[in-house]
Amino acid sequence: MNLSGIVVVATPQTLETVAAQVTALPGIALARLDRRGARIALVLTADCMAQEAAGLRAIQRTHGVVKLDLVSHVFHDRPECAPDVSAILPSLAAERDVHVHSISEAESIER
Repeated sequence: MNLSGIVVVATPQTLETVAAQVTALPGIALARLDRRGARIALVLTADCMAQEAAGLRAIQRTHGVVKLDLVSHVFHDRPECAPDVSAILPSLAAERDVHVHSISEAESIER
């Protein structure tokens, strides 16, 4: 199972709407809403990297999302979902303003 800590930045005017939209997506849970900083802290849970990438793309494409930061990532894919991090994450980051802060398997914590 993969767990990702994500910070989404919106504008103060769209924060509540963006928070409602992204938390309605599958596998997304609200961790904290920072009204002062117009930031939304989320946890994304997925069975494999492909599902996780799809979740990140869905957040990116949500109207009102200014920026998405992937701040932590723990992955342990099921055997049938072997990760191809080298292909998935660079293409995701190239699509829009995504910053990957910690992603390598060596840096992740397996639980």
